[in-house]
Amino acid sequence: GALFASYVMLRVGATSWPRGATYLNIPLATLNTVVLISSSVTMVLAWASLVKQDFSRFRLFMGITILCGLAFLVIKFFEYSAKFHHGYLPSTNTFLAIYFTLTGLHMLHVIGGMAVNAYFWGPGAKLWKTNPEWFTNRVEHSGLFWHFVDLVWIFLFPTLYLL
Repeated sequence: GALFASYVMLRVGATSWPRGATYLNIPLATLNTVVLISSSVTMVLAWASLVKQDFSRFRLFMGITILCGLAFLVIKFFEYSAKFHHGYLPSTNTFLAIYFTLTGLHMLHVIGGMAVNAYFWGPGAKLWKTNPEWFTNRVEHSGLFWHFVDLVWIFLFPTLYLL
């Protein structure tokens, strides 16, 4: 919230502000938006599979969720690489400084969510055998975090790329 507020204050107070389209790849960001929304769907399907006592479907959908997170990071890597190749660095201007700060922090949250989801997909899954209700609740909490991270992107995408 503070970073969004900082962005708004910097943009409103600036005498001139570069458009995001000048520096940013809108098609790649749109693809990333589709990937993250899809990952939210698969996260819900993973949790719903546990509620229905179908552990193998949970593994499938949680694996797809983790892969979607990885796809997001790979796409963002190519986007960042292109910016660095063209000399668009955080030190170039205030817009790029806040862009790299906001998207970099978002990527850290994606990585954190992927780590927790991968734990539940892998070694943490043994809790399913001993206490399936707790396991299902923990996956639900992980899903809430994942949806929050996706929701943040839903605000970042139009704010940085389209406005």
